[in-house]
Amino acid sequence: MEENITTKESLIKKHGFTEADFEQIKALGISLDKIEGELLLFKLGIPKIYIQKPATINDGILKLSKEEFQKYAALFDSKKSSLKLKKFVPASGAASRMFKFLNEFLNEFDFENETINAYINRKKERNLSIFLAGIEKFPFYEEVKSKVKLLVDNYYSLESHEKSYHFIKTMLATEHFDFANKPKGVLHFHKYDTHIATPVEEHLNECAYYAASNSVSHLHLTISEHHEALFQKIIEEVKVKAENKTNTQLNIGFSYQDKSTDTIAVDLQNKPFRNEKGELVFRPGGHGALINNLNSLDADIIFIKNIDNVIQNHIEETTLYKKGLSGILLDVQQKIFEFVAAIDNNLIEQNDIEAIIDFMTQKLNIDVLDDFYKYTFENKLDYIKSKLNRPIRVCGMVKNEGEPGGGPFWVRSVKGNVSLQIVESSQVDIHNAEQAQILAKATHFNPVDLVCATKNYKGNKFDLNNFIDHSTGFIVHKNNKGKELKGYELPGLWNGAMAKWITVFVEVPLVTFNPVKTVNDLLKPAHQPQHEN
Repeated sequence: MEENITTKESLIKKHGFTEADFEQIKALGISLDKIEGELLLFKLGIPKIYIQKPATINDGILKLSKEEFQKYAALFDSKKSSLKLKKFVPASGAASRMFKFLNEFLNEFDFENETINAYINRKKERNLSIFLAGIEKFPFYEEVKSKVKLLVDNYYSLESHEKSYHFIKTMLATEHFDFANKPKGVLHFHKYDTHIATPVEEHLNECAYYAASNSVSHLHLTISEHHEALFQKIIEEVKVKAENKTNTQLNIGFSYQDKSTDTIAVDLQNKPFRNEKGELVFRPGGHGALINNLNSLDADIIFIKNIDNVIQNHIEETTLYKKGLSGILLDVQQKIFEFVAAIDNNLIEQNDIEAIIDFMTQKLNIDVLDDFYKYTFENKLDYIKSKLNRPIRVCGMVKNEGEPGGGPFWVRSVKGNVSLQIVESSQVDIHNAEQAQILAKATHFNPVDLVCATKNYKGNKFDLNNFIDHSTGFIVHKNNKGKELKGYELPGLWNGAMAKWITVFVEVPLVTFNPVKTVNDLLKPAHQPQHEN
């Protein structure tokens, strides 16, 4: 109790907190120690990660033939009946970035005095050209066009560019389709002969292909509470159809990002940021907050994939590589479990140590301390167990083709430990020429294609909070109604939140990675119907 009083007094004295502030904090379920720690982070700054070198093929990334993937997929298929499988999809994100260039167009286009072509030339807006050239191929085209015809009295007498303007305006208008403010998961992504599918429906179908055991599949979506009705509506419409099509019972669960993981915002002088009412401003802690949601799941294998990485074609190929990653996980896990169980049962002898260390360094990319061989036998066993008794992730990696996002690197900690990590460019000091050069040499990209095991050999769940590197959060610059602020984002879900997991990186083909970052990505072959020749 004394510690809480001290923290409270500190927040009053150093930061001018009031009783109203403490009531607000209590309502959110946030601890005062957490807030004090975040305010200190803003003051001290977050040190950048030190990348030693990119992970590459045969140096941190495993490369397998298609036949080897088939072998591992068969291993997974042979064991899955005794396993509880679950697919975990972060799905709370709004589609604002998807339509960013179209919103900018609506804000900056001078409808009375210029044509869309003139705007494109003035702004050198290639994205808008691509959008308009492919407009009839978008899965939502017919629905939006029908609405525009109803709204615009003289539609048929309009010039082509005027029709395009009204189409975009109707698409994004809050009172009509409001696409940019809806979650990506509920938007129309794929047009089929019989219907138009959303990402939620595609993830349900995928579940039946690779995340099903004994004809039962579990999908867990993290969503925003105020969007739950949208997700429920889609699931009610498609669930039975997907179950009948795949002969699989589909169980869908939801969770929200816990408000207690929100983080305090500050102004540019690192003082608590307040809104026009004088209240403290808290922001969502980023996808790293979802480690709590993941921690609450009970499953033997958990597949993690982004909501927008779905495919209209090549589902069988995607399935092969997902199952293959799962087989690799099971193969590695079996060996780890054997070693940890043997340590617990006093079955390891001195001459077994070398083989275990070889497995750790060669198969798991674990960096063993130089001093290890000076340890006593008992200390060696303690050290080995501390390294092996952890959650496991097998991560698919695709060849880097210039996509924005994180990649696989060998990272050296301040203590000198080297480990495999997924690193975002914002975590690296790009003003350091050596670090910038290493970052530029990345050969692979993280598509968020993870297969995870979060239980120990006794079947007990790990507490995933024990394996977070809390020093790897992000300070971000944002805007609140015209005022600049700084926010703190927690260590990313597949970055610092999993930093202390056992990590295996495996190259997977690009066909498995089909994100929709902008609306124009829906024009790519992976998101368009296949037509027979």
